[in-house]
Amino acid sequence: MFRIHEFSSTTGQLSSVYLRQSDGLLEIVSDDGTWPLPQGALYAVFSRFGAPFDEDARSSLIDSLHLGATESLRHVRHLAGYDVIGRDYLVYDHSNGEALCALAATVAAALLHLGRAQRQRDA
Repeated sequence: MFRIHEFSSTTGQLSSVYLRQSDGLLEIVSDDGTWPLPQGALYAVFSRFGAPFDEDARSSLIDSLHLGATESLRHVRHLAGYDVIGRDYLVYDHSNGEALCALAATVAAALLHLGRAQRQRDA
């Protein structure tokens, strides 16, 4: 599984949100459950919330997930000169244009919403 976000829950415990591929589908996984994502969910989220990724920006690669021949997702940490704590970003590489990046927390929340909505539609 590919961790895209980690946060402190209301109980003070660390909680994580993951993406995983299962039977050719992308799923989002959290402590609350697992939801399949609709086709094109990553592209839609990054088109809405993402901005072009500056490859020259000082960042460190945390992990990457290959999503087929033309798509991949990178988890990077960026520490700007004025920041005390690094910020986690996800970078979406795709064949439709330049790489897009967005805050990991934003992407995780949007994908959780889409996964839950898709489950309700399918029910």
